Amino acid sequence: MTAWNFADVWETIASVQPDAPALVRGSSVRSWGEFDARSEAIAQGLFDAGLAHQSRVAQYLMNSMEYLESLFGTYKAAMVPVNTNYRYVADELAYLWLDAGVEAVMFHGSFTESTNEVRARVPNVKLWLWVDDGVGECPDWAVPYERVAASGAVLSAESPQRSGDDLFLLYTGGTTGQPKGVMWRQDDLFCVLNRSATIKYPEEGGLEAIAEGLTAAGSSRARVIPAAPLMHGTAAFSAFAVLDSGGAVVLCEHTKFDPQELLDTVEAHSVTDLSIVGDAFAKPLLDALEAQPQRWDISSLKVILSSGVMWSAPVKDGLIKHAPNLLCVDTLGSSEAVGLARSISSSRGTAKTAGFKLGPNAQVIREDGTPVASGSGETGLVAVAGRAPIGYFNDPEKSAKTFREIGGRRWTTPGDFATVNEDGTVTLLGRGSGCINTGGEKVFPEEVEEALKLLAGVEDAVVVGAPHHRFGQQVVAFVELSPRAAADVDSLIGQLRTSLAGYKIPRHVSFVESIGRAANGKVDQARWKTEAERFESA
Repeated sequence: MTAWNFADVWETIASVQPDAPALVRGSSVRSWGEFDARSEAIAQGLFDAGLAHQSRVAQYLMNSMEYLESLFGTYKAAMVPVNTNYRYVADELAYLWLDAGVEAVMFHGSFTESTNEVRARVPNVKLWLWVDDGVGECPDWAVPYERVAASGAVLSAESPQRSGDDLFLLYTGGTTGQPKGVMWRQDDLFCVLNRSATIKYPEEGGLEAIAEGLTAAGSSRARVIPAAPLMHGTAAFSAFAVLDSGGAVVLCEHTKFDPQELLDTVEAHSVTDLSIVGDAFAKPLLDALEAQPQRWDISSLKVILSSGVMWSAPVKDGLIKHAPNLLCVDTLGSSEAVGLARSISSSRGTAKTAGFKLGPNAQVIREDGTPVASGSGETGLVAVAGRAPIGYFNDPEKSAKTFREIGGRRWTTPGDFATVNEDGTVTLLGRGSGCINTGGEKVFPEEVEEALKLLAGVEDAVVVGAPHHRFGQQVVAFVELSPRAAADVDSLIGQLRTSLAGYKIPRHVSFVESIGRAANGKVDQARWKTEAERFESA
């Protein structure tokens, strides 16, 4: 049985290449040696504050060097990182930190007021570390992060011992209900990410394989920009994978997504990998490149990886024209399941929108666990076997539904529905939790959204169900148009009829100024469902 631990791996890399860059942001560069030393001081600070083995530590931080340093420090101390959505309000923060049993919080100065508002509601927190982002002063109830990180402290011999069973706790909000903490064993997560890493280590190997792999690879290392917030799995996993290979994580100086700044950063730092969330990021990048095709040299960029939302084929094609050697890797996965399926587009061909090839341990299954036949048109759940989370923190009932024993194997079924084509590829339909039942017919909102976003002039769209006196539910679409596109409902509906069955066509279309996607590419489903209720009696 393997026992991979991220702290052990990253410490080994730091010992092999202490002067190589690990973290880059603007003109600031942290070497692997500095990354290791500062993280170790944070680890000792956690231990000194009275935290113990597998105590939970919250990162209430925007993308920053401190985010990854504090996470490394948490791993070093054999404690558990807890990602925290920095858009949460006080009640949501309190719920999250109480549910996780958080005992230390790292927070940016911008969040001092919201953190202070929650303090009295989370009495188990022993340490508040304030990270300077140029906003305000460190409050008297917190400790400056930099004072601890720069102290040179070395982790005590009495600190907790690490193992592959140490957890990474990834809270996922989903579209309904309270956020749930996905519990990944570090050993399992490392091995899953290692399968597609730049430098692959033998899964059954030990730390000696790290040094051997780095030496064999020479001096070339990947550099990744996680364009989405590190608090989300897509960005965090891409950063982990590149760090595991001894590469560097490159961050934009501003935390709000700006396509021009991102392209500037790709060029300035010879970035090789870019992690995005579908068209929400890809469309603005393509628009910038189309507007100023000679401005950026992005020839260093080899891979753009996306996960989470639709990435349309025409947008992939457009990006590839600006970087002919680029691979566009569209992955189907979630916080609970990595490697369900993927599609790869390059100058040699573009995969169709929402078309994926199943991973080696994945299949589409019926509710009883039997596989869906290729070309049958039958809808099933996408499932993956093998290494996976051990469950949801404090939620055995939901764990039992998602992580199932089928045919003597453990399968993860995060809730994605799909059909299997004749050639074995799958067409993603969406999450069952958002399925619209209209007159007995099931409509997956994502399928309609994808059809809408492929139409000329449509910038973005969200589809939800609304009450209907006859059919139970009706399909309602909110559409964001491109700046110069005309708002013509009849034309839009007419075009949809060429690709969707009649019962999937929205009964109501509302043109809006902005869909308002968050930085992770997701939308506020509750808001749009409320908006759709005004069509109830129509």
